[in-house]
Amino acid sequence: MMSEFSIIDQYCRGLGYIHPETQLSVGDDAAVVDVPVGMDLVVSVDTMVEGVHFFADLAPAKLAHKLLAVNLSDMAAMGATPKWATLALTIPQVDSGWLGAFSDSLHSLASEYRVQLIGGDTTSGPLTLSLQIMGLVKKGDAIVRSGAREGDAVYVSGYLGDAALALQQRQEQGSVNNPLLLQALELPQPQVELGVSLLGSATAAIDVSDGLVADLAHIAKASDVSIELELSALPLSESFMAAQAPIELALHGGDDYQLAFTAPEAVVAGLELDSKFLITQIGQVVSHGDEPVVLRSNGEQVPIRHKQGFDHFEK
Repeated sequence: MMSEFSIIDQYCRGLGYIHPETQLSVGDDAAVVDVPVGMDLVVSVDTMVEGVHFFADLAPAKLAHKLLAVNLSDMAAMGATPKWATLALTIPQVDSGWLGAFSDSLHSLASEYRVQLIGGDTTSGPLTLSLQIMGLVKKGDAIVRSGAREGDAVYVSGYLGDAALALQQRQEQGSVNNPLLLQALELPQPQVELGVSLLGSATAAIDVSDGLVADLAHIAKASDVSIELELSALPLSESFMAAQAPIELALHGGDDYQLAFTAPEAVVAGLELDSKFLITQIGQVVSHGDEPVVLRSNGEQVPIRHKQGFDHFEK
């Protein structure tokens, strides 16, 4: 039987990219990193629980990818360059095959985004994974939620609703018949490069994890403004449209892990964004009103009929 420390040595040591700023990594009571002069340290953490955030049959390689990807998405929203991560791994039993696949996948994605695993903890219990991520951004330059201003345009990257549609199909039918939809749910692609590209241009940003309307409401409330969305402008994939899925999935479904941001329209038009970024203007920032987010269809206001986003503690 493997011990906690042998699990760490075999599956957690040496994962990801090795940064020269790392003074002390896995193997001590705590890690030590050197934050360069003129930089801010950006820190975020996400927890994934079996049966809440993922199905029990999700392959460990996909689970590792999603765990790191959702944290990378938080870095992207701040415009930060990811650097380090710590992992708290709670597993019901020691399974070397599961641990090996999980570790290999985590190492692969961490290396791709130049993230180094520098510490964490392992324990026994119901499958639960917490990953803390740390990144760097030039001092004072982080993109926050409170900077949106009246007159800004509202943008979103990628497509909306695919992951929510896949989740709905899995819950109702037991399977997902479209591999592109399943990929959106299980293997989200964090928009780190886009986030860094928006530094100095975006006035506010957030990653779309709990639903577009709910997440934009966070920006609106933090910035003391309202946001108007045009339904016809929402970017929907061919798979989503072919399934004739309800638009509510694109408005309120979670797990998109795209970036929603505000910026002056002229500024975004002048950016030389990589052609691989699909950016869509979906609305505008207006003066503070009765609601943080207002939906319009061809200019006419329409009601928000569904709950706004995912809440872990809502009964």
